[in-house]
Amino acid sequence: MSEIPKSSFLGAVRENLSRMPPTERRLAEFLLNFPGELASYNASELAKLANVSNATVSRFVQRLGYKSYEDARHHVRNEQSTGAAIYLSGTKEDTVSDLVDVHFAQAGRNLTDTGKTMSITEIDEIADAILSARRVALFGFRTSQAFASYLHWQMLQVVDNSRLLPQPGQTLAEEIASFTEKDCVLYFGLPRRIRNNDLILEHIRKSGAKLLYITDDTLPPNAGVTWHLRCRIAAPGQLFNHVSVIGLCHFLATRVIERAGTPARKRLSYIEALHDSLKEL
Repeated sequence: MSEIPKSSFLGAVRENLSRMPPTERRLAEFLLNFPGELASYNASELAKLANVSNATVSRFVQRLGYKSYEDARHHVRNEQSTGAAIYLSGTKEDTVSDLVDVHFAQAGRNLTDTGKTMSITEIDEIADAILSARRVALFGFRTSQAFASYLHWQMLQVVDNSRLLPQPGQTLAEEIASFTEKDCVLYFGLPRRIRNNDLILEHIRKSGAKLLYITDDTLPPNAGVTWHLRCRIAAPGQLFNHVSVIGLCHFLATRVIERAGTPARKRLSYIEALHDSLKEL
């Protein structure tokens, strides 16, 4: 059975750094900068890359609390999947001559692949639920907050009963306690997800509110939510490419406005009149 330290891989390295002999310290300092390389190479390859011996690599992983190099490798791969940028950078030189084409081509594939997983029927069902809800709540933490904020702002033109959560300095219990089956919650759960992400989702689900869960496509479908839309966010560099998430937000907001009908057009017209009257734009 594999053995994995309770702390993160980088945490274990830092905790033991002061007690390491010079060769192990050299390997440690290399991996503090490029921890993902441990997942990419076997022990001999890593030893050559860090300019240390195979024996140094073995002593190093045992000092950190791992039973074997493969246990350490498995731990790093798990942490790599969380999306931490430090785990996605490497020492290998990029031989691609035109990085612009590579990055934008990946963005295009992300959009196409994401679109193929969704149907207009499902999108319109979500849009109608938003429009008929007593209250619409949009959740986002860390990176996800930016997308929740964007979708909230776009829908606010016709959905004035929506709210972006959590507000600064606010705890969640007060909001979740008031959700009912008459409400609709849009929850962004993109990497890196907070530790209590699933716990929050479970409490929202128990409230009876309709729940849209928007994530990356590495998560399996979640049968416990009303809708689960998964976006491809692959990228050639250290950061995820979120073009498909913005594309989904744009399309969903557009369908909400279109399906809101005449009342929405009246509200939009009045908003424009107010912009003129208030000399805002």
